[in-house]
Amino acid sequence: MDTESVRVLIGAGFFMMLLVLRLEAKRFGAAEYDEPAEPRRGPWTRISWYLIGLVLLGSLYVVHPAPHDVLSLLAGHRSDVINYGAIVALLGLATAAVVAWLRYGYLRFPAPGAYPGATINSIATAVIDEATFRGAVLGGLMTIGLPGGWAVLVSTIFYILVTRTAAPGRHWSTFLLAAFIGLACGWATVASGGIGAAIIGHAVTTFAVFVFTGHAGHVPAFGREPEEVEFRRSPPKGWHDARLSVAAGHGELSALARSPLFSGSVGPSGFSSRVGREARKSASPGLMARMRLRGGPATRKPATRKTARRPSS
Repeated sequence: MDTESVRVLIGAGFFMMLLVLRLEAKRFGAAEYDEPAEPRRGPWTRISWYLIGLVLLGSLYVVHPAPHDVLSLLAGHRSDVINYGAIVALLGLATAAVVAWLRYGYLRFPAPGAYPGATINSIATAVIDEATFRGAVLGGLMTIGLPGGWAVLVSTIFYILVTRTAAPGRHWSTFLLAAFIGLACGWATVASGGIGAAIIGHAVTTFAVFVFTGHAGHVPAFGREPEEVEFRRSPPKGWHDARLSVAAGHGELSALARSPLFSGSVGPSGFSSRVGREARKSASPGLMARMRLRGGPATRKPATRKTARRPSS
């Protein structure tokens, strides 16, 4: 066995370690489908995932005998990177906006303090994913003779399976975004001859999803957002809580009056007066939720009580 074959085998080992690291992203709090209610890992745990991934990519690049020709681990020509990256980025912005509109009916901007972490997560995850799936996987498939279109499709399916975005319990938007990233970034890689444009498009798409939905990638099902829970628990429009009126008449506020539901305080997610915003939007949960509500059973009108007639004497 010659030296080049040994280097290929060692590079394959580093590639398998990258796949294992991507499969275990949830343990580091770096997965797209992390639920907002789950306990968050510390920042150094997530940073360690980025560092391990970058070290493995650097090792693969150094050990493999042909990282440019076989694995496509190069940025590509600057003009192609800018042009194709801008196309994928614009398509990603549109896809993220459509997902937010279908789910919420409006753009759900997150708290300002969450933007720095989301920016780092979008860029670092884009570099690791694109180098792994659009670089090593897609480049390897094309090297063995698979046509470009089929190679993009196979690498997209492989990307969806490894990231577990199509697993049971995931929101449909998670699978849609993963399929878009795989197909669009794969096309940009084949067209530009490198992964630079794919990294730009991937990073912009994931950051746009965060800005438009308030989540890094996984959007909860209808009725699980904090503002939706508060709106469902609030009294109907035009109703008044008698307990609040009685407490105000005695010059004191009850525990219910001091609750965040009636105080209008800023919640942990950074939004203020979510109940008021939902009321102004007529409780519009998004197109898909409205279709489910319209397809449900019709509500019955309360039966009126009729007085019985006495027999005439």
